[in-house]
Amino acid sequence: MPYRTETESRKLLGRLRQALAADSAGQERLDEVVALIADSMETEVCSIYLFRDAETLELCATQGLQQEAVHQTRLRLGEGLVGLTARTRRVVNTANAPSAKGFRYMPETGEERYSSFCGIPIQRLGEVLGVLVVQSKAAREFTPDEVYALEIVAMVIAEMTELGAFVGEGAALSARHQQAVMFRGTVAQEGASEGKVFLHEPRVVVTNPISEDPDTELARLRTAVDQLRRSVDSMLTGARSVDADQIQVLEAYRMFANSSSWIKRMEEDVGNGLSAEAAVEKEQSLSRARLGKAADPYMRERLSDLDDLSNRLLRILTGQGVDARADMPENPILVARNIGPGELLEYGKKLKGIVLEEGSVGSHATIVARAWAIPLVINAKGITREALNGDTILVDGEQGIAHLRPDDTVHTAFRDKIAMQTRAQERYASIRDLPATAKCGTTISLQMNAGLMADLPSLQGSGAEGVGLFRTELQFLIRNQMPRRGELSALYSRVLKAAQGKRVAFRTLDIGSDKVLPYMKPNDEPNPAMGWRAIRVGLDKPGVLRMQLQALIRAAAGAPLAVMFPFVTQTNEFRAAKAEMDKAIARETRLGLPLPARLEVGAMLETPSLAYAPDAFFEEVDFISIGGNDLKQFFFAADRENERVRKRYDTLDSSFLSFVQHVIARCEKANTPLSFCGEDAGRPVEALCFAALGLRTLSMRPASIGPVKHLIRRVDLGEVRAVMDEAIANGDQSVRRAVSDWLVYQV
Repeated sequence: MPYRTETESRKLLGRLRQALAADSAGQERLDEVVALIADSMETEVCSIYLFRDAETLELCATQGLQQEAVHQTRLRLGEGLVGLTARTRRVVNTANAPSAKGFRYMPETGEERYSSFCGIPIQRLGEVLGVLVVQSKAAREFTPDEVYALEIVAMVIAEMTELGAFVGEGAALSARHQQAVMFRGTVAQEGASEGKVFLHEPRVVVTNPISEDPDTELARLRTAVDQLRRSVDSMLTGARSVDADQIQVLEAYRMFANSSSWIKRMEEDVGNGLSAEAAVEKEQSLSRARLGKAADPYMRERLSDLDDLSNRLLRILTGQGVDARADMPENPILVARNIGPGELLEYGKKLKGIVLEEGSVGSHATIVARAWAIPLVINAKGITREALNGDTILVDGEQGIAHLRPDDTVHTAFRDKIAMQTRAQERYASIRDLPATAKCGTTISLQMNAGLMADLPSLQGSGAEGVGLFRTELQFLIRNQMPRRGELSALYSRVLKAAQGKRVAFRTLDIGSDKVLPYMKPNDEPNPAMGWRAIRVGLDKPGVLRMQLQALIRAAAGAPLAVMFPFVTQTNEFRAAKAEMDKAIARETRLGLPLPARLEVGAMLETPSLAYAPDAFFEEVDFISIGGNDLKQFFFAADRENERVRKRYDTLDSSFLSFVQHVIARCEKANTPLSFCGEDAGRPVEALCFAALGLRTLSMRPASIGPVKHLIRRVDLGEVRAVMDEAIANGDQSVRRAVSDWLVYQV
């Protein structure tokens, strides 16, 4: 018979509320739940399968199947109709289950008597926790009203599972958010730290999924929606100074907030027995399942908008997470899906580490984390769903691992590792003011990379001889509109004063690829790393480049100034950029303003093409800095954001070293100063090999200067070069093993 959604669904939820409120064990509760559902839906079978691990579903309760199969029947994700429901996150509804594609016969359950099958994913905010199944002997498909009622019930089961209502013996009924979990991600910033989880967007916990008074819940929902709409309108009103593209985004945001279909679905859910919070979360989960797999980037962006609106609405309804920063724990480790540079900078250097579900090794967050010298792990999938505020967490930046709620063995080993690193840093501090002079008498200039004013104290504390790379794009990325020339000039002036006379090489605006300005319309490029970026943007938008160059000249105020252009691939690009500098100098001269006492204009060599530029280029340029991160990905044709390929290629590969040697030779011939800048410059073995090749300036993060200097001072670079040459002569693909083995007996 047709299932009367509005009355029967509410009645079923009322019975479930009583069952869940009873003082009984988790298994007993689960058994009562399946019995209630089977009775209310008038089906012979109701079963609940829950995940015991990421790939395995376990039958945890049943009404109608053989009881002996409970906790014995298990299915892999995607196996059988139950596994198919979990994998696709979609309802599987068939009148003839044995003939359905993907059906798997499980004789121990006794289900061969039942023809119809309806599987409903038990999911919460995109995470599938299990599958709710109803079956009957009659060969029929379940009606849309019946499926809708089951989806509401599955939502309640998901919430109660999250709250620990079904905790019992065995992995499938283990308490959530209490077990030790290890997340393996990607190394973005090295280091190790221990602390407490601080969620950037704390999870809203729905403690009352079933309502007692639908009218009251409906009024609460409508009041909260009105408040949400007013806040979105206020955001739009405050964005009048923003460009048209951002206003368009906010308009789309307001459109979602006023979506009648979204509001209507939530009101129907409340009418059928869910609380206002549960109705919001149910629609959020279904939207994630529906849009999460969309190939269209536009649809994925809309999912993000809807997600954010749902979270805002949940916070209004519950009052949770409104002022999360007030509850920041001691030694906070920030955990987030992703985060922009502006938001990250607001937290300040009090953070002890960062773990992100998304992100990239060249992202804004990575740049800030490196500036602060705090460990960062990215691509730690699923951590925001598992972590709770205040959980103990260990971040291993060297391995790209985060240990959440670690056991005693892991904790002890990790603390030993931190203690060893602390002792090593103490040793490095003792040589801070000594030069990086090898036993052979060769001195290497060790400089630091920077991008924030907060970096500059490290210039003195780390023993760096100067700033080999000052990234200027961060000041553009953390703002909602283009900074003014005066603001930039004041900032650059403070940088130069903080350097106390040490050389600072300013890199002009390097945007594009994975660094998109909030107020600049992003380009939908198939390969942005090789697209419209860096100096290409500067030459196409000369007004921005000129403004930045004028700000740098005025900041110098008669002192020496070093400026380099990023991602120069051919001579004409450098000459065009240099011409803009000449125009800026001429303009300042006409205005009677002081010019730099000495002006150096350089280029970053980040593509193989520039290494083969005419001799004239190497003679014209004042200095060259090898941008190792980009150069390596283009040399090996291995995207550094692609985990499948980026780790397959070694910096100490013989062919790459031969290429670097070629660049060194060309610069020596033209008497052009050369440096190497990037992550590899801060790795001691790599730095040692670069120095042995002939590089005399290396620029790295401040924390790397101590370890690199410590190693260089203990070896003879001529002997290192001999080991490298022998390995290459022997046909070794990389010199790493030969050099590492040699160092064992030398250091």
